[in-house]
Amino acid sequence: MADRQIVEVLAAEGFEGPQYVRFVEELVRYGISVLRGWMHSGFIFQLVADRGFSLSPQERDLDELARDSDVREELANMTVATALPRFRQRALVEGSWTFEGGASIATYFMGACVYDFPNEFRRHRAARERHRRALERQQDLYEPIAGGLSIADQVLGNLGVLDALNSINNPTARAAVALTIDGYTQDEIRQMLDASSVRAIEGLLHRWRTKAKRERGGGGHE
Repeated sequence: MADRQIVEVLAAEGFEGPQYVRFVEELVRYGISVLRGWMHSGFIFQLVADRGFSLSPQERDLDELARDSDVREELANMTVATALPRFRQRALVEGSWTFEGGASIATYFMGACVYDFPNEFRRHRAARERHRRALERQQDLYEPIAGGLSIADQVLGNLGVLDALNSINNPTARAAVALTIDGYTQDEIRQMLDASSVRAIEGLLHRWRTKAKRERGGGGHE
């Protein structure tokens, strides 16, 4: 009954204005809190599976959500932000939420969040994988010096990477190398650079590696 009265008041103002803003702030706080709890326990994956979304979480996914508060906060914020506009349009403006339906406004909103969580989680997992690949590719592209590195050595190493990129005259090759270091696949790079084929990207990277190794091998040491 209270929810119905709230919606009637908000509808009279076109679901806009100060009262609607306060309503949304409370709904957002509730949604983020509940999502964080569901992620911490792993219950979110059961909820999305019940709705036909099989995310197949790995052990590291569950461990990350259980221990990393920042990841839970980021995913909860993104999920709520994505769900809110559609909830406003469908549930409130178009009236798909009704008092007779039996669910509270908060429960209805959480249902909307459950439908949007899979996309946000997939984006996060893909970004994490790109970061992992980027670290591996950096190890392949720039062989580390044996033994521990001082802070000064690390700074010089980073400057060396920038110098290496700046020394590439071909802008397409320079972009391909930078994107490779950032963790993008060769097919992704091909699409981003509008290259003719993956083999063309492979050729650019091969020529750069060959030239870089030749220059490193031929340079003298002071």
